[in-house]
Amino acid sequence: MSVTVTKTSGHSVEITWTPEDDPQGLIARAIETDQLADVLEALGRGVVTSTEGQEELAARHTIAFGKLMDRRGAAYVLHLRETYGTSWRKLAEALLGDPDRQSAVRRMYDSGRLKRGI
Repeated sequence: MSVTVTKTSGHSVEITWTPEDDPQGLIARAIETDQLADVLEALGRGVVTSTEGQEELAARHTIAFGKLMDRRGAAYVLHLRETYGTSWRKLAEALLGDPDRQSAVRRMYDSGRLKRGI
């Protein structure tokens, strides 16, 4: 993995990546537009009240990031199933912690097939 997150001190980190890690510029854009900051703040504290406009932007960033990560997760399920032939049961256990959630994993797989290449 070329992307690295290194704790530098206290509550600080340094993120490094190569152009090959981010061919679409999504990492760079998430940082430059404060999307990543909004997502991490929402992760840590939930809804952070400020001004209406700032809250709407933070919500938009968080929702968009969540959708992108859902697509990436679906791509992983597709890859694991098609590359390794991993069973639905094993995927459900490994990814969701519950082998009985096979239908959820199948929905992710189907989503990954629809959005192949994202």
